[in-house]
This record gives sequence, structure tokens and C-alpha cells, in this order.
Amino acid sequence: MLSLPSIKRAWYDVSRATCRVVFVVVFGVRVRGREWFPREGGVLLVSNHQSHLDPVLAGVACDRQMTTLARDTLFRIPLFRNLINSYDAIPLDREGVGLAGVKETMRRLKQGKVVLVFPEGTRTSDGQVAPLKPGFCALARRTRVPVMPVAVAGAFDAWPRWRPWPCPATIHIQYGRPISPAEIAAMDDAALVVEVEARLAACQHEADAYRRRAVRELPAVPAASTPSH
Repeated sequence: MLSLPSIKRAWYDVSRATCRVVFVVVFGVRVRGREWFPREGGVLLVSNHQSHLDPVLAGVACDRQMTTLARDTLFRIPLFRNLINSYDAIPLDREGVGLAGVKETMRRLKQGKVVLVFPEGTRTSDGQVAPLKPGFCALARRTRVPVMPVAVAGAFDAWPRWRPWPCPATIHIQYGRPISPAEIAAMDDAALVVEVEARLAACQHEADAYRRRAVRELPAVPAASTPSH
């Protein structure tokens, strides 16, 4: 008989494969920089936050199983709670100290898992990387795992925060070189935040450049001919 972890892993693999197909068809999703991703061990994956699609996009792009921090308020929505629980999402109280979420995040990182965080704290209002909150610094230091930047470009066009539903748009995802535990130890929190902000911005710029190039290279749609009389 299959164990619950085995069932969850199978569910994760099937849903990731399905989402990959859907996202490639609908959004033309492309991923660059996968060679930077550590093949084993804990990884703190830090991403820009352009839309509601971002957690799914990060999961689709990552070849390893990933878990995400989610606002505890999302766990109060019955159907959505069941869905994110099936992916082992970690509830985080953004209004309080959130110690339970922080402890669980550290536990999973120490177990060698990949955890996704959005250090901007909320979705961008203009598509650019907003100033980062420093909470991820303590997670990285105390667990001694690398910080891996990943940027999404195009999700803001597909689903900005003021639009109720997504629309088709071209989306590219770019990984950057991870910051090793030794590099992290050599920086204070302020320097680490600046470094991660710079790497996220560079990744987003690169992803956006490839995305725009892909859009320009799309075959032109023939203009409708004017009917003759």
C-alpha cells in the first residue's frame, strides 16, 4: 500500500507535468539557468512576485519538489486550503511574528528541501522588483543553505494585481547563480538584501529580454484581405 508521502509525491509530479504543458501552451513559458540549481540539499529559493501565478510558475520551472510559504489567511478558504495542503505549503502569519511558520521553514530546509519565499512580501504594483524584506536572511544563516534567485518576467502582464482573471501573455523564468552559505556568512543582512535585490533585478531583466525577443519572433498573423466587389 502506498504511503501518504508517496501519494503526495505522485500527485505533485503529475500536477507539475500537467501544469508544464498548460503553461507552455497558454503562456509560452521558457526557463533559463536551470544549470545553476543545486541537485541536492536545502535551497532557499527567493523570487520576485508579479502575480498569483508565481508559486505555480516556480514549481513548474523547478525539477526538484518545492514547497511554498503562504499567508495563513489562505488556509481559511476550504477548497483552497485542501489544495495547498496537498502541496505541503507552510502557513505564515504576516500580521504577527509567525514563529510557527519560520520554525517549520527552517526544519524543512535542514531536511534538504527546497522552500520558495517572496521577500517583497506582496505582489508588485508596477512589474518591477520592490524593496525586499530582510526576513529571509535569518532563515539562510540559521540553516546554512544557499539562497537561489529566480525571476519571473511576463506574469505581471498576464495577471496584474488589479485584474480578476489572467489573460494570455508570454512568460519567461530565469534562475541566477546561488549565493553560497560562505558568501552569506561574509555579509551582514543589509548587504545580503542588496545582493539578492541586484540578482533578482538582473534575472528579471534577462528574462524580460528573452521574452521580448520571443514575442518579436512570433510569426505574423496575416492581415485580413478586403473583399472585392
